[in-house]
Formats: sequence, C-alpha cells, structure tokens
Amino acid sequence: MKVLFVCSGNSQFGISPLVKSQGESLRNNGIDIEYFTFSGNFLAGYPAGVLKLRKHLKSHKFDIIHAHYSISAFAATFAGASPLVVSLMGGTVKGGCLVRSFARFLHKYRWKATIVKSERTKNNIKITDALVVPNGVDFEKFKFIDKTIARNKVNFNEKKHIIFAANPKTKEKNYQLAAAAFKLLNSQDVELNIVSGIDHNLIPYYMYAADVLILTSSSEGSPNVIKEAMACNLPIVSTDVGDVAQVISKTPGCYITSYDPTDVADKLKKALNFGKPTNGRENIKHLDINTVARKIIDIYKKVI
Repeated sequence: MKVLFVCSGNSQFGISPLVKSQGESLRNNGIDIEYFTFSGNFLAGYPAGVLKLRKHLKSHKFDIIHAHYSISAFAATFAGASPLVVSLMGGTVKGGCLVRSFARFLHKYRWKATIVKSERTKNNIKITDALVVPNGVDFEKFKFIDKTIARNKVNFNEKKHIIFAANPKTKEKNYQLAAAAFKLLNSQDVELNIVSGIDHNLIPYYMYAADVLILTSSSEGSPNVIKEAMACNLPIVSTDVGDVAQVISKTPGCYITSYDPTDVADKLKKALNFGKPTNGRENIKHLDINTVARKIIDIYKKVI
C-alpha cells in the first residue's frame, strides 16, 4: 500500500516530529510512505503548494492520501486528493466556527475518513462519525534511562526538577500559570526547566532526568508529551485538557489540576512527594506506536 502524507513543513524540524513519527511507524508496519509538505504561511505558501500537489498527484499513484491538520487537509482537498483521509488535531477547535463548519462540510462530501485524537475534540468539532485514534508513543525510543545518566546528559543538578515541555511563548501552553505555581512552591530545592526547541531524540533524557512534568495548557487535543511522560513513568500535573484525564486517571502520582495557581502548586507538591516512578508505562500499553499504526492501516483498508 502506497500512502502520501500531506502536512506542513514549517516547524523548526521541517515535518512535525509527531507526524513524522506516525509516518515512520506505518513504514515499519509495511506501508510505503511518501511525504509532501507545504511551506510558508497560508496565504503566501499554500496556494502555490496546492498547484504543486495537484501536479504531483497527476504524475504519481497513491492508494491513500493522508492529510494532517485542518489547513493541510483543506489544501489537499483543493488539490483534488482522493481517496483522502484526514487527521484533525486540537488546533481545528481553536480555528473557530468557520474552520469547524468547513471541516464538517468536507468530511461529509469529500473526505473518506476523518480521524481525531480525543473524544473531546470529536465532540467540539461535532463530527459524530469521526474516528478517535490518539497518536501513539514509541516505546523503544522512550525506554528506561538511568536517572544519573539522563541528568548528566541534560545538565540537571541534584535538585528536584519540574519540566515544562513546550514553547512558553505559545499562548495556549499557558506558561504563566506554571511559573506562578512554581513561585508558590517557594522552595530552593526545586527547579522549573523549560524544554523547548530541542531535538526530539533528547526528550527521553529530560523525562528520565526530571521528577515531574507540568502541563498547564488552556487547549489541547491529545498531547503526546503526556503519553511520553507516562511511557517514562514520570509523575504528571496537568490541566484538564484533551484526553489527559482519561490517559492518566488510573496512575498514582499523576494529578489533574484547575487553573488556580494555588491548586497547581498543591498538586506539584503531591507529585514531587510521590518520590518514585509511576506505573504509567503499563497503563498506556494500548498506545504503543505500532498498535496505533495497525489501527490506522485498518482505516486505510476500509477506505480502499
């Protein structure tokens, strides 16, 4: 089966590591994957990209075109991609009523299958027959690393470390809440570390070097950083966004918090005092990247 992944190439790594990871997991499960990326902003880069994609589709044969994120999905639709499978992420919800309405229209009349990452996103977009398939985690990549080795790799000292694994300048990531809660801890023995803009291959080292992951986002779909932390048995404190509550609910040492800095600080204290690895990895075995890849392949087969 030959599949064309259509996506943005605008991240600092080119193709988003999340999209690339899914593509490579499909390749590892016998699917012939090729990538087509859009560059530049929507008005400047995507119209030219649509024409380029249309030409590419005329000269190459694919069994499935799989577009990731709403803008790439819209562009692939305009390029005449068919049969088209679309993965909508949490950003579609943030795109507003017009984006959601257009997505519903195309789902009904043009797209052969629509994948969302959580039940909450499905409900917000109001595509009742969307398929909920969260992104998987590469268990081999996020396998055990000794804490001393991990800390030496990322230059962490002997204090306790909370990691905020996102760009603090991104509004939806709500770094101000994490910073306010950390200040309330008022502890000289704890550090808050921002982990952003680094090679994704280093993320497992930060996970195993840290004592707690904090996520204070105002909006998410199915944040992979949560599942990555679970795979590393790292305690977690998170706001109730996307499918986080569902993913961590059965794991002691992981906590859902409100947006009150005092509550966040209280949950951070509990997570820091938990003082040992969680059993998160065991609890997300069903989200192993190869298990998820096989679910996506089943969707492709049904479309074909």
